[in-house]
Amino acid sequence: MEVIDMTEKEMQSIKMSTLYELRLIFTQGEKKEYTTEEIVELLDKIATATEQR
Repeated sequence: MEVIDMTEKEMQSIKMSTLYELRLIFTQGEKKEYTTEEIVELLDKIATATEQR
């Protein structure tokens, strides 16, 4: 695995974009309530997609 040096600003930007992605998933979805398992599944999908970028 390649090590990439990032600045604090870059890390903050990635963190905020991930949080925004989560927000969009929850606000644009049809569901108003999610189980813990559903939330974990969504987080796993985001993590997997982020690793593949």
